[in-house]
Amino acid sequence: MSKKEKKVRVKKEPTFIVAVLPIVAMILLLGLGYGFFHIGPEVLMLTSAAIAALIAYFLGYSWDEIQDNIVDKIAKTMPAILILIVVGFLIGTWMIGGTIPMMIYFGLKLISPKFIIVTAFVVTSFVSLCTGTSWGSTGTIGVAIMGVAASMGAPLPIVAGAVVSGAYFGDKISPLSGSTNLAPIAAGAELYEHIRHLLWTTIPGVLICLVVYTTVGLNLPDMAGGNSDKIQMVEKSIHSLFNMNFWILIPIVIVLVGSALQKPTIPVMLLSSTLAILNAVFIQHFDIKSAAEAAVTGFTTDMLPQGVKISADLTTLLERGGMISMLSVVLIALCAYGFAGALDVSHSLTVVLNAMTKAIRSTGQLIATAIFSTMLVTGVTSNGQLAELLPGEMFRDIFVKYGLEPKNLSRTVEDAGTMIEPIIPWTAAGVYMASTLGVDTMAYLPWAILCYTGTIFALIYAFTGIGVAKITKKSRFWAEYQERNGKTVETPSDPVA
Repeated sequence: MSKKEKKVRVKKEPTFIVAVLPIVAMILLLGLGYGFFHIGPEVLMLTSAAIAALIAYFLGYSWDEIQDNIVDKIAKTMPAILILIVVGFLIGTWMIGGTIPMMIYFGLKLISPKFIIVTAFVVTSFVSLCTGTSWGSTGTIGVAIMGVAASMGAPLPIVAGAVVSGAYFGDKISPLSGSTNLAPIAAGAELYEHIRHLLWTTIPGVLICLVVYTTVGLNLPDMAGGNSDKIQMVEKSIHSLFNMNFWILIPIVIVLVGSALQKPTIPVMLLSSTLAILNAVFIQHFDIKSAAEAAVTGFTTDMLPQGVKISADLTTLLERGGMISMLSVVLIALCAYGFAGALDVSHSLTVVLNAMTKAIRSTGQLIATAIFSTMLVTGVTSNGQLAELLPGEMFRDIFVKYGLEPKNLSRTVEDAGTMIEPIIPWTAAGVYMASTLGVDTMAYLPWAILCYTGTIFALIYAFTGIGVAKITKKSRFWAEYQERNGKTVETPSDPVA
């Protein structure tokens, strides 16, 4: 053999201890680094990826093989990542075009002192659905509602729970939400399929919220009419800053119709954004440069006419959107898939999953295991985004092997990751909600009904088979199912051992 010829490296199969080592390292790094020292998760994920890559190298894999596998993982997620960026584009244009401000304005009109608790849930749900942000909805409309509730003498933990439930309603199912886009990326599902499948666990929770919040509100002692100056101030400010008419709602109609007709996501969103830019120029009278800047960097109050003064609360509500606002989510996704690619090249993930699933004998046990794993990652890392990405990647192939559509997995990580995060006191979301609303996490937890009913219904569906989508011959995953269960499989059924 010539000296110039590369020496062929012998590849070794990892033992369970070796295979689980990078996963344990990742959990420890994120649990300590992010949870206690507040180090950015991107750095910790890259460190975890480096550990996984080092282990793969000592198992006989070259750097080129490791790099190719990482690139392959990222390449498969690029269409969904593009959707994330377009969502930022959409929010920025909807904001400067007046679409989101108009929806917030009419949402605020629904507030009634007599039904403050259920109204807190409905209005916050409405705003979060339009904006796709739980934190923004809580920090603006939520804070205003808490001020009204305090002036009425309403029970603040209950109102705070209703606000958190409403805020995460939109975070869960809005196509503008980062988590709603991340979950199908991780699981290999399609965005609008994922949203429709979420309705199985979301609608029952919403109905329970409406019944409980209404019943509790009607049975509370009479409360004096509160001072709603904050709400009225926001209403008047929005009405004075933006012109409102039917055309402003057309961008929303385009997205809804496109979703109903199952049209490609990116072209629909770009069409909607284009009309929103036209609204910004011809109806709201912003210049084209400001509209373009809102699409890229987000809408800011500096774009408003000089001399216009608005409150800090309204500034927080309006300043959002833009493609750049999604880059942090995209960066976390890239780092997480860098770790997944480095872990997967040595088949470490397969070894760990095989060990985890040896005792699994049913669909119910599989989904329950995925739920528990997602909740564990959420609690350890304090990061709902990582709790979607990592379990999604780990269970992605197993769900297909068991004949389950990927949207079952995307729904699972959304229910057990995104929704659970704000009711865990030490997570970033739990700390933010408690500090913003002025109510301890454990105090509002029982009343944040929507945050935990999704997991309860997910477990019920898992063991009854209700609302669980199976792979069929018409499914685009049928070929992959056959590949995993044997080419001779002719009908979708339980997985072949």
